[in-house]
Amino acid sequence: MTRVVTLGETMALARTTEIGSLRHASGLVLGIGGAESNVAVGLRRLGVDASWLGRVGDDPLGERIARELRGEGVDVHALVDAGAPTGLMIKERPSAASAAVHYYRRGSAGSRVSAADVPDGWVEEAALLHVTGITPLLSDTARATVLAVVERARDAGVPVSFDINYRSALAAPEIAGPLLREIAEHATLVFGGVEELELLGPDATASLLAEGVAQVVVKRGPEGAAVFTPDGVTEAPGFLIEPLDTVGAGDAFVAGYLSAWLEERSGADALVRGNACGAMACLVPGDWEAAPTRRNLERFLVGGGDPVRR
Repeated sequence: MTRVVTLGETMALARTTEIGSLRHASGLVLGIGGAESNVAVGLRRLGVDASWLGRVGDDPLGERIARELRGEGVDVHALVDAGAPTGLMIKERPSAASAAVHYYRRGSAGSRVSAADVPDGWVEEAALLHVTGITPLLSDTARATVLAVVERARDAGVPVSFDINYRSALAAPEIAGPLLREIAEHATLVFGGVEELELLGPDATASLLAEGVAQVVVKRGPEGAAVFTPDGVTEAPGFLIEPLDTVGAGDAFVAGYLSAWLEERSGADALVRGNACGAMACLVPGDWEAAPTRRNLERFLVGGGDPVRR
């Protein structure tokens, strides 16, 4: 049985090979990236079966996405949309300490995903559904798709993981907030940064728990993370590293945390694993390339990962 299913837009990713503005870049490296598929790859690296569904264009970039994800062992449902291109993002590093991403996704194949694309049983036979706040802001059909699969999961008793992952370029806060709140209220686990949770309303963590959410996991970047449950709060510090590329760190954190949650580990153990995976993702350029295997994770925790001392 596929243990985790997820859906969303995965795009081609071109990144500069040197530090400096994109306007002066002399070379680009081509890859792929997308929040939901990043999580799927992270889970597979940790030994968890994962399936990703999304639309891609009838073009070489779409073919590359399907090939790369299958190469990582992800069960891929890539629907080829002949009427729209595969989305593209370009990542630059204006300085050694910063990164910027430019998106070219308006009208893309990935934004045209629909509820009819999701096969019968795909959600119902999973152990967990993972969605993010990116997909429902892409288009009306994408929003309807996320709401539909979340409802299908709840009807089937399948837990739902929701990473807020707010992107201001997709919708203003006053538009995104109510929609993301609606999805969060129907989730089992909610992930988000401090500012993202504020988007869901005042005292969002407490109110979500009162609505029946089992865990609210707050991502604090280098400062670590915390998990809030009806029984209280558990915190874990981050790790001391020299980050090279922080894009994708949040997705790696989610994959690490979910892998521990699926093993019924404690909140403390899940936070440590999530923090370690997030830190390791920052050590190599790319959205998912540094997602650790179990062996790499164990080595990091034993010899390479120093928790931040408070």
